Amino acid sequence: MPKIFALVPAAGQGTRMGDALPKQYLPLAGRPMMFHSLEVLARVARIDHVIAILSPLDRHWGAHDWSAFPDKIEALFAGGATRGESVANALSLLADRAAPEDWVLVHDAARPCIAPELVEQFLDEVDDDPVGGLLAMPLADTLKRVEETLRVGETVPREGLWRAQTPQMFRYATLKRGLANCPAVTDESQAVESIGQMPRIVQGENANIKVTFAEDLALAEMILARRGGVPM
Repeated sequence: MPKIFALVPAAGQGTRMGDALPKQYLPLAGRPMMFHSLEVLARVARIDHVIAILSPLDRHWGAHDWSAFPDKIEALFAGGATRGESVANALSLLADRAAPEDWVLVHDAARPCIAPELVEQFLDEVDDDPVGGLLAMPLADTLKRVEETLRVGETVPREGLWRAQTPQMFRYATLKRGLANCPAVTDESQAVESIGQMPRIVQGENANIKVTFAEDLALAEMILARRGGVPM
């Protein structure tokens, strides 16, 4: 059976949060934010390895306790200047461990509210797909294209438009080829699309938020608390 390597890119500095501490290490429910993503992935039995991709200059990882899953979670100090570069670096370093048909699942460190049941559902739906796929949500809001003058230039039809989430999962060889072809990507699906593939969409959940701004931390804490794991 193909292995599943889960990668969690966490080499960024999170400048939009306005905090000196890198976003992935900001405290959330008593733990560094990325702990929640790593823990959920590590609890999924079908996932063989969970790898945090960190900056080579990272000085925070060693200050925290990651021993809850000593045989499953590891750190790879190979992060690059961009997400695509970080994932590509990790794939290169995994070349002697991963077979071409093994799966590579990528999940954002800044999506700490992913539910284990959603990960399991995602794996169920993508595991037999020839290309792979991603979680996404259909757009519900009316979209406006805004000019530099901060006036509406046009209303963009939302039919067929979805918001990409993570996890996203593709075969090792496919993702490596996609990133080599299109390294300046904002997600792995874009890399795979660049080589002519059409990733499968699996509907996600609105609770699978991405923490981007400071106010998102409070929302993430509320979501985690509703699941019973965080005291309010």
